[in-house]
Amino acid sequence: MSRPMIAVTTSSRSGWRVYPLVNLNLWITGGRGVRWGVGRVADLEDVDGLIIGGGDDIGPDLYGGKLGISLRLDHARDDLERGLAEAALERNIPVLGICRGSQMLNVALGGTLDQDAWATFGVEGKIKTILPKREICVEDDTHLSLISGDEPMKVNALHTQAVDRLGQGLRVSARDTSGMVQAIERVRDPFALGVQWHPEHLFYAHRQRAIFRALVSAANAYRSERNQTRAMRDELA
Repeated sequence: MSRPMIAVTTSSRSGWRVYPLVNLNLWITGGRGVRWGVGRVADLEDVDGLIIGGGDDIGPDLYGGKLGISLRLDHARDDLERGLAEAALERNIPVLGICRGSQMLNVALGGTLDQDAWATFGVEGKIKTILPKREICVEDDTHLSLISGDEPMKVNALHTQAVDRLGQGLRVSARDTSGMVQAIERVRDPFALGVQWHPEHLFYAHRQRAIFRALVSAANAYRSERNQTRAMRDELA
């Protein structure tokens, strides 16, 4: 069987360096990527899965917030990714959201964001690095606990915003030690997982590669018209 094709949305500014890392993780775990973004062809008919990548903050107008501390916004990318997320979920296409992408997944399902998460949860605990220095706790009996294990996990952190009110059909699957949401997931198909950190930078860690493996497994199931959640759990169990 050929490798499932996974679309990867990126920033026009940083995509040139982020996309190769994401595609490397996909290739290692049995998939292959194609880069999408503003001004690039983006047709969900051509792919088996979707990754919404990291980057700038999401405009608060998408979830009824007020323009606050956000320093850089990309409204064209916001519109593209929200539309893709909504359409992918409607078509039963599996989705992985990375950092900004996790937040966009939440917004696309009607959730909201905390625009200044570090102020809310304690600026004294702020960590901003691609190195795995922030400890998170994985919730029991979640897809993420099966994918990456239920032991505390060290991850990186490059964000200023975080999930606030959950979108429809989502649950929290990880928080950091201050209580900030670090991962969200759908309970049922289509498979959808959002992680606040950047697992693509941590490809040397098997618990991080497993996140991409879960998406690839779900994408294979989508191609075969099988239950994605069951296929992912069967493969990783």
